[in-house]
Amino acid sequence: MTALEQYLGGLLDKKVGVIGAGVSNMPLIRMLRAAGVRVTVHDKKEPTELGDGYATLATLGVDFVLGAHYLDALDEDIIFRTPGVHPRFLEKARENGSEITSEMELFFSVCPCPIIGITGSDGKTTTTTLVSEILKHAGYTVYLGGNIGAPLLPRVNEMKEDDLAVVELSSFQLMGMKHSPHVAAITNLTPNHLDYHKDFDEYVQAKTAIYRSQQEGDRLVLNLDDEVTRSLHASGNLFCTSKTQELANGVFLKDDVIYIAEGGTRRELMPAADIRIPGAHNVYNMMMAPAIVQGYAAEDDIRAVATTFGGVEHRIEFVREKDGVKYYNDSIASSPTRTIAGLESFQQKVILIAGGYDKHIPYDVLGQPICDHVKSLILTGATAPKIRDCVLAVQGEHPPIVEVESLEAAVQEAHAQAREGDIVIMSPASASFDRFKNFMERGKLFKTLVNNLE
Repeated sequence: MTALEQYLGGLLDKKVGVIGAGVSNMPLIRMLRAAGVRVTVHDKKEPTELGDGYATLATLGVDFVLGAHYLDALDEDIIFRTPGVHPRFLEKARENGSEITSEMELFFSVCPCPIIGITGSDGKTTTTTLVSEILKHAGYTVYLGGNIGAPLLPRVNEMKEDDLAVVELSSFQLMGMKHSPHVAAITNLTPNHLDYHKDFDEYVQAKTAIYRSQQEGDRLVLNLDDEVTRSLHASGNLFCTSKTQELANGVFLKDDVIYIAEGGTRRELMPAADIRIPGAHNVYNMMMAPAIVQGYAAEDDIRAVATTFGGVEHRIEFVREKDGVKYYNDSIASSPTRTIAGLESFQQKVILIAGGYDKHIPYDVLGQPICDHVKSLILTGATAPKIRDCVLAVQGEHPPIVEVESLEAAVQEAHAQAREGDIVIMSPASASFDRFKNFMERGKLFKTLVNNLE
């Protein structure tokens, strides 16, 4: 009997609640019901808003608590929290004796193979994908998931001890986590998701949960060039990255060559110029990945992926060239720092489409980079006024600014402005939730609109 089967068997005499009836929780609910567990689904949406999902859940035989007061009657023995619900809303249930957990927490407790976990404000998706590709090239069976891809819990029973699980972890998922991966990595930490977290300190506390429960022999990878990650009080097996200093143990850049150092002895990995995906930020990602896979993959595996990997969908993704104009989809850029990294990837000034959901993060850092790298700024969404104001606050010349009502109108405006040789990039510096389910839906619409240009 597997660890997961044992766990599910222990739930048969308990009441279980699942908060959130979205697609991400459906595999968990199916698994619980298949094991004969009594499940109550709590969701703020009414049945009509859940659509086909309601009928599916009803067929599974779950109980429902729906609508505006969906959190008022939490009395289950075990409650699976969806990442979108902050743990503070569940404190009363915890005080009344409920055990608060999550799909990710359960996965960590029952996974039979080593787990590699990656978090950070920027670069985590690219880094996670690079790590997965390197490990696959090294011959491992790799399970990729978490905040990227499909949930991994339903696949636990097919995993073997010599496989590897590579997991991207958001601050939402890490809140309250009591398990840590065998290899944990933090790419950087900048203000983000302050619409969810009460302040930046809470955000950092959530992110650092990725290593706080590590055991002896586990490894932590940190970016020493980032002010916040550099200041973290981490102990144990530490392996770092840096562009600015040589390291005794870690991956560093010197004279545009990436080196790996262990025990004070360094060896050359590759010239930074050989990395296929463009941008200085991707040099950081391509330094973080080798640091993470040390002990699992050879340098030939790292180089093979670095020189062929074309990038992640929605991350400075080339869409098409139309009338001599190149269009790029950078929908994953949901914060100012990500957009800055995207702008700095190009040698010329670009036409930038930006704006979206307001996560209540500061935008002042974005003003000067836009003035330096943007020839025309097209804004849409809730954060449009904030981005406009931070640009106008910069002394000196500003790019022309146009505000439009929709992404569709933004693409049409960019198309009308662009001339042969121009670059158009959608890099919103904002989340997508004002108009889209997620950044992927936003990116797909952008690509459709661009591909339909005549």
